[in-house]
Amino acid sequence: MQNLVIQNLLGRNLFSRNKVFRHLKTALFAGASAMLLAGCQGGVLDPKGQVGVDEKHLIVVATLLMLIVVVPVIFMTLFFAWKYREGRTQEIYAPKWSHSTKIELVVWIIPIIIVVILGVITWRSTHDLDPYKPLVHEKDHITVEVVSLNWKWLFIYPEQGVASVNELAFPTDVPVEFKITSDTTMNSFFIPQLGGQIYSMAGMETKLHLIANEAGTYDGYSANYSGEGFTGMQFKAIATPDEAGFDAWVNKLKQAPDSLSPATYKQLAKQSENNPVHYYGQVSSDMFHHILNQFMHGHHGSEQATNDAPAMHDMSDEMTMETEK
Repeated sequence: MQNLVIQNLLGRNLFSRNKVFRHLKTALFAGASAMLLAGCQGGVLDPKGQVGVDEKHLIVVATLLMLIVVVPVIFMTLFFAWKYREGRTQEIYAPKWSHSTKIELVVWIIPIIIVVILGVITWRSTHDLDPYKPLVHEKDHITVEVVSLNWKWLFIYPEQGVASVNELAFPTDVPVEFKITSDTTMNSFFIPQLGGQIYSMAGMETKLHLIANEAGTYDGYSANYSGEGFTGMQFKAIATPDEAGFDAWVNKLKQAPDSLSPATYKQLAKQSENNPVHYYGQVSSDMFHHILNQFMHGHHGSEQATNDAPAMHDMSDEMTMETEK
């Protein structure tokens, strides 16, 4: 009788433990799934613009094609390790085996087909998603001139005559042309949910065309390490619901008392970290090209460069004559 009671108690304990383990496994699985799904929010796998959607499709297709090789290789590795484990004496032992035409065909033809398919997809997507290529859309694009500084972002709106620091805005369903340069080291302009990133370099202008198809506020930052203040080099990209909302944002900026001129820009360009949002109600004409050309040789002395041109031409002629001799 006592043994039956003990067995009954042990059985209940085992059942209780199994029940706890089942709940624990369910909770862990749910938590892991939630973490994986949360990781997709706000990044390249959660696009809010057509460029981002196309890039996500490219990532998914390329990954699935590569998994055609990766998954069977992982499976065969585990299967062969189990099949030919020590003690399994019934398997055929062929120490002189060295070649199989069927295996050779499989391991060569399938990867070649995948590489060809990836090559075609890469060729087409490289041209379709060219960041310099304007987006085909019924609405005219707006232009935003972007300058990366240590350690902040300056956005100039030449058509609206305003500028902002660490805040960007544009209307939904309107293509945006970004003209990008840097005042100092190389950075990378990146809004993950809208797609694409492109480098900003001093003395050079790069371009990027994006569009937001859903209203919202998206995170933007530099994707290229540029010094000790790099982690604070972030900004908000605001996609207003309509053009009226964008006009209201521009009017808010026009009320700002500060103006962006070469003198105020010189102060802004000084190194600073974790900069707050700042607005400029007025912007000097051609400010972006002033920033772009400040490192160009002869930019401040174009007249002298023009005067030196005949002398350089004569010197070139003399060198040519000496070479002919």
